[in-house]
Amino acid sequence: MDNKILKLYESYKEGQVNRRDFLKKLAVYAGGTAAALSVLSLLDQKYAKAAGFQDDPGLFSEFITYPGETGDVRAYLARPDIGGKFPGVIVIHENRALQPHIIDVTRRMAQEGFLSIAPDALSPLGGTPEGDENQAAAMMRELDSESTAKNFAAAVKYLKTHPLSTGKVGCTGFCWGGGLTNQVAVLSPDLDAAVPYYGSQPAAEDVAKIKAPVMAHYAGNDERINAGIPAFEEALKAAGIEYHIYMYEGAGHAFNNDSNPDRYHEKAAKLAWERTVAFFKEKLGT
Repeated sequence: MDNKILKLYESYKEGQVNRRDFLKKLAVYAGGTAAALSVLSLLDQKYAKAAGFQDDPGLFSEFITYPGETGDVRAYLARPDIGGKFPGVIVIHENRALQPHIIDVTRRMAQEGFLSIAPDALSPLGGTPEGDENQAAAMMRELDSESTAKNFAAAVKYLKTHPLSTGKVGCTGFCWGGGLTNQVAVLSPDLDAAVPYYGSQPAAEDVAKIKAPVMAHYAGNDERINAGIPAFEEALKAAGIEYHIYMYEGAGHAFNNDSNPDRYHEKAAKLAWERTVAFFKEKLGT
């Protein structure tokens, strides 16, 4: 790979270049936005595999497996590299499986003081293919929805019983992962907090099974997903579930994904993240 691209990437990871300027320069070097995103995916995959992420002494990270409905589920784990126990947070990826962006989000959650894991939905199919989001998306469509939801729900038990866990566990997810976050809440009465981002809502009859408080984030320009909000809110009220619904006007679907310049909405993403972290700290402790 071109040495100037590698140097630019190193500057970005060291915090010398912000993400927006980094992507603009990378697009120039790579010959366009699409090529830049492809190059970035390859760079992030290599970066994500660095044992322990030794460039960041504040975190410890590794790939682990835990028992799920279909067998062992592979997941990325990150936590503060200090002594003590931490509340757990499950981070559920979008519909292109476990990409570097979600690994980065998992690390951000760990930096907030949580024992965080990002399971790979494609574990039963051999895991997320490296550097090919289109192939990953195609593989995601092959998954059985019921067993996949149970694989993610099994992460609740894994974190609750982890030796470094306080026993409190929350779940958040984005796009496809937002819908799965709702399903994990339905399947896991011992979940302590759920934060779906622009995710499809569960059936009204399933909402009553939710025991966790819910904070849901939606984009103003997301007609398909937003169509399900009224019935979801009505069911939450009827079941007496604590909930908070936030709408981010001017933002579109996937506004939190800062690896996608066409979708990312900085103001909405930062505010939603602040609310998410505060909610988890309130409900899970730190």
